[in-house]
Amino acid sequence: MRDGRVRVGVFLTHQQPPDRDPVVALGEQLSLVRTARDLGLDSVFAGQHHLAESLAHIQPLPWLARLAAEAGDMVVGTGIHLLALHNPVDTAEAYAGLDVVARGRSVFGVGLGYRQVEYDAFGVPPGEKVRRFTENLRIVEALWAGEAVTADLPWTRLDGVRATMRPAARPRPPIWMAANSDGAVRRAARLADTWMINPHATAATVRRQLALFADERAAAGRPPVPDALPLMREVFCAPTRAEAVERARPHLGAKYDVYADWGQDRVMPDRESFRMGFDDLARDRFVVGSPEDCVAALRPWRDELGVDHFVLRTDWAGMPVGHARASIELLAREVAPALRA
Repeated sequence: MRDGRVRVGVFLTHQQPPDRDPVVALGEQLSLVRTARDLGLDSVFAGQHHLAESLAHIQPLPWLARLAAEAGDMVVGTGIHLLALHNPVDTAEAYAGLDVVARGRSVFGVGLGYRQVEYDAFGVPPGEKVRRFTENLRIVEALWAGEAVTADLPWTRLDGVRATMRPAARPRPPIWMAANSDGAVRRAARLADTWMINPHATAATVRRQLALFADERAAAGRPPVPDALPLMREVFCAPTRAEAVERARPHLGAKYDVYADWGQDRVMPDRESFRMGFDDLARDRFVVGSPEDCVAALRPWRDELGVDHFVLRTDWAGMPVGHARASIELLAREVAPALRA
C-alpha cells in the first residue's frame, strides 16, 4: 500500500550459464538473498522463462519457495509468471501456497511474455494469448476470493468449483502486471493493481506510458494512482564509476544480446532496439556507477514519476558472486537509505 515509504529490493533471476554446477549456483544465489536480508532490503523477486536456450533458468516456484526460508521479513515476488501458458487452477493453488510459505508477504507478478518458442511449447496459438491471459487472471482472482467459479474454455472447464487452498494475505496478494507495449500498459491499468515498470525502456518512454496508464485507469473507473508503483531496473554499484562499468559491462551486455536474440526489443514501443553498443544501450536505461551515481539516476524516478518500490537487478549470468554481493552491499548501505529519505 502507498504509505509514504519507499521500498528497495533485488531481482535474483537465478539465470546461469548452462554448464555451471546448479547446486553451487544455488548456494551462491542464496548467499545473495541472505546479504539482502541482513542489510535490510525490502523484497526479492524472481522471473520465469521456459526453454531459455543459452541460459539455465530455475523456475520461480521452487526457487521462491526455497529463498522464502532465507528471506526473513522481505516480500517475495514473481517478476513475472507467464500466466497465459499455465492452467489457472494450478496457478491459483500453487501461488496461494507460495503466499502461505511467505507468511502473506508475496506479490503475484504476471505478464504475457514475448517468446514464440514458449507459446509453441505449450500449444497456445498466437491469437489466443491475450484471451487466455485475461481469462486465467479472472479465474485466479475468483478462486482466491473463495467464489464458486464456472468456466467453459478450451483449456479449462470448471463447474462451480471453489478453491480450498487460498493465500494467507487478505484479501489476496497484490497483482503486479509487467508491460512493454502501449497496449499492454493499458491492459495493466484495467486488470492489475499496478504496472510493474519494465527494466528495458528509457525514462522518456516510461514517462509517456505512465500518462497512458493513468488515463486508462480513470476510464475504467479505477483510482489514477495505484497502491504501489514498482520499477525494475538494471543497476550495478561499485566504489567508482569506472570499476562499476568494468564489472557490469561483460555480463549485462551479454544479457541484452540474449534479449535481442529472443526478440524482447520487438515488443518495445517507440522502435527501441537492443542492437547497439553497450554505451548507447546503457544511456537512460541502465544505472551503473558509484553510490552517488546510482542515487542521482534513481532519485528522479521517485521524485518525478512517483516510483515507490525499486526492484534492482544487479546480478547477471556469469558474473562472479563476489561482485554481485559487493554491489548489493553498496546498494543497501548507501543507495537505499537515500531513496527512502
